[in-house]
Amino acid sequence: MLERYKYIFNIALEAVFLNKFRSSLTALGIIFGVAAVITMMAIGNGAKKEILDQIKLVGVNNILILPKSEKHKDASSGSGSGDQSSQSQDQGSDKNQQKFSPGLSLDDARAISTVIPTVLTVSPEVDYKTDILKDGVKASSKLTGVSPDFFKAFSLDLQEGTMFNEEQLTQGKSVCIIGPTLKSKFFPSENAVGKDIKCGPIWLHIVGVLKKREISQSSIDDLGISDYNNSIYAPIQTLLRRFKDRSMITSKSLHGGSVFYDGWNMISTDDGSSVNEKNQLDKIVVQVKESSDLLPTVDILKKMMLRRHQGVEDFEIKVPELLLKTAQRTKDIFNIVLGAIASISLLIGGIGIMNIMLASVMERIKEIGIRQAIGATKRDIILQFLMEATLLSISGGLIGIILGLALSKIIMGLTGILTIVSPISIIISFGVSASVGIIFGYMPSQRAAKQDPVESLRHE
Repeated sequence: MLERYKYIFNIALEAVFLNKFRSSLTALGIIFGVAAVITMMAIGNGAKKEILDQIKLVGVNNILILPKSEKHKDASSGSGSGDQSSQSQDQGSDKNQQKFSPGLSLDDARAISTVIPTVLTVSPEVDYKTDILKDGVKASSKLTGVSPDFFKAFSLDLQEGTMFNEEQLTQGKSVCIIGPTLKSKFFPSENAVGKDIKCGPIWLHIVGVLKKREISQSSIDDLGISDYNNSIYAPIQTLLRRFKDRSMITSKSLHGGSVFYDGWNMISTDDGSSVNEKNQLDKIVVQVKESSDLLPTVDILKKMMLRRHQGVEDFEIKVPELLLKTAQRTKDIFNIVLGAIASISLLIGGIGIMNIMLASVMERIKEIGIRQAIGATKRDIILQFLMEATLLSISGGLIGIILGLALSKIIMGLTGILTIVSPISIIISFGVSASVGIIFGYMPSQRAAKQDPVESLRHE
């Protein structure tokens, strides 16, 4: 029996190779269909990985509370046109309605941490762009005041050293943790832990170095996140006490200047004002326990912050993960549509195989009659033509896989779009191509087997 199948397979293989050009044209639909499916799935996998990486960068289950800019507040309140009399009438009522808001502060962060049960961690942040100096080497960087919860919220680990301890946090000690880029620049061949580095007007003692975090410039720009590798982190109390606390009101600040501390002296600057000059903090990162808690917590946070800020909405709340997941769903729908279009190519390829095989049956009626005359059964005829169709689809599938892998690499090289070819996409596309050969090859093989032997021998 095995020898019989082997003989039928050899006949089918010979028939395919005798008509190389026609076989190639027949397999084209399968080739491009498989290549399209693999390429589309690779683009989809790449997009999914980028979204997941971005979610890791902005932190899982994180909610951001940011100060709202004056321009934004003015725009949200709207601007209308009218006569001067109506404007003057409104001015009095507006003044009566205006209330004082303390802005984003440490007290807000403490209240959120204490009151809301769904909150896992709360990380207040203060950011300053400053110059880093050591042994004549100078670099611009971001100096950020944080709590240890910051590193938990963004899944940042230490490469060496230790986190801030309780004494350093509460007393505002002059300590810091630096990113790996700064470590490479200032301490290329030595251990940075235990060394001192100057940040603006203050000296900080390095207690830890972060592990390198892969992050693209586009992610920094699009997501508005920090370059963790090139930043320096100090306890938030250290920055508020020794560098600058914007919540402090002095005669200088009332007249447009600002004040910061270098640890011993109070130094005045005239660096202008911005939205954050009226806020003690630049950001509060609230991490909730579960993803399902995100939206309910946002509602509670908004009500709580409005109450604490005297009804003044001088803040905005963002949920980066939900925005990114919405973008992911949009991309998923787009990829499903592209995958469906690519799958249609496989279907068309199958129809092409069926048409060519039907034409082949009509051309080879006499051959079929001869085979039947020397003892071939209907089953043998069916197997012969079915094997021919399957060989075409399998060979087309294999070529399509190679083409799909090549196209994925080319797209990533030319456009910069991340493509990831998964084994499952190869298995699915190849399995479908083989199935197409069997399904669409069955009808022509049945037609060949039903030919009358006597009529077939008479056929010219």
